Amino acid sequence: MSSFKIEGGHRLCGSITPQGAKNEALQVLCAVLLTDEPVRIQNIPDISDVNYQIQLLQDIGVKVTKHGKGDFTFQADMVDLKFLESDSFLECSARLRGSIMFVGPLLTRYGRALVSKPGGDKIGRRRVDTHFLGMEKLGAKFRYDSERSLFEITATRLQGSYMLLDEASVTGTANIVMAAVMAEGTTTIYNAACEPYLQQLCRMLNSMGARIEGIASNLLTIHGVDSLHGTQHRILPDMIEVGSFIGMAAMCGDGIRIKDVGYDDLGIIPYTFRRMGITVQRQGDDIYVPCHDHYEIESFIDGSFMTFSDAPWPGLTPDLLSVLLVVATQAKGSVLIHQKMFESRLFFVDKLIDMGAQIILCDPHRAVVVGHDNLIRLRAGRMTSPDIRAGIALLIAAMSAEGTSVISNIGQIDRGYEDIEHRFNALGAVIKRIP
Repeated sequence: MSSFKIEGGHRLCGSITPQGAKNEALQVLCAVLLTDEPVRIQNIPDISDVNYQIQLLQDIGVKVTKHGKGDFTFQADMVDLKFLESDSFLECSARLRGSIMFVGPLLTRYGRALVSKPGGDKIGRRRVDTHFLGMEKLGAKFRYDSERSLFEITATRLQGSYMLLDEASVTGTANIVMAAVMAEGTTTIYNAACEPYLQQLCRMLNSMGARIEGIASNLLTIHGVDSLHGTQHRILPDMIEVGSFIGMAAMCGDGIRIKDVGYDDLGIIPYTFRRMGITVQRQGDDIYVPCHDHYEIESFIDGSFMTFSDAPWPGLTPDLLSVLLVVATQAKGSVLIHQKMFESRLFFVDKLIDMGAQIILCDPHRAVVVGHDNLIRLRAGRMTSPDIRAGIALLIAAMSAEGTSVISNIGQIDRGYEDIEHRFNALGAVIKRIP
């Protein structure tokens, strides 16, 4: 397993461009299974999770043509349904959480889908009830084979239905939407996720001939159609990368420009960093973050200290809380980080405490950070990346620290961030990948 060796303390400057959105890519790649015509997708990020999903599509018979960096055409006209039942497919799908979204397209097009219990980040329970309860509302039947950790879902012809989701699950909503687009009749999904990724998926499906109303709201109405056709689609810039780069620029930057960010789809992210006292300047579709020798966390109007908590869109994405926590270690003031949506995402703070950060881990969901106001630098250390987002947060911490740090298990970072060491090194960082 590779590691990063990071020489901390270097000030960074220059420009960096975010990759295509990982979470959107994993959804729209599944949607290519809904038609036998070519679907061209651009701005696909070159990261391990997405590359693995593309390989999985090839394994089940989807034709994949690469036109250039991040530019692919997919054609699912000869899907190997027998391979979908093989132990090889089930073993491969178990490694990638995004594979769960194969269920909707396969079920609505072929009447049957099998998938292993999905993998992904180890950040606490991530149940899949919403996916299967939604399919059940559409008339599907499912069973779970505990010996093989296998879900089997079957239906002759899905029927449109009204449903109120028990949680606004992004992947759950995406899966149900993809199943419903070719169901008979009308499907209404209330408490639907409405993140930009989901909006993009719906727009892509409409361009393929689907009839989806209510895009960008939590109430989706889907009128079933008989078939879908090919299309061309471009993936948004990754808003999690944009937020990560803002945090990196605040802690390590002497002036960083983040280019082509898709600002109108960033939601509350720039405002959240501004509440930490960080200057986030919009310049066209770029963000410029100047050098910060000092940044002070705001208080609430009543004088109580700031709380950042995650929530479904348009609330703050949980994927950025790890970065916000690291950035807060060098702010002036205190902040409560409240991770509501996952159970185990804050345990990486022990590594920051070892680096000299002043953090009180109250419980698995809450951490209080007392900022150093850049008066005390973090110390270098040895650490392990437990998941994608904690991994990038630890990398930012190591870049700002005094001395040389080593982060192991960086395959986790590679799952979500494309060629990150070379992109940061181009700004002046000193990061080396070592075996």
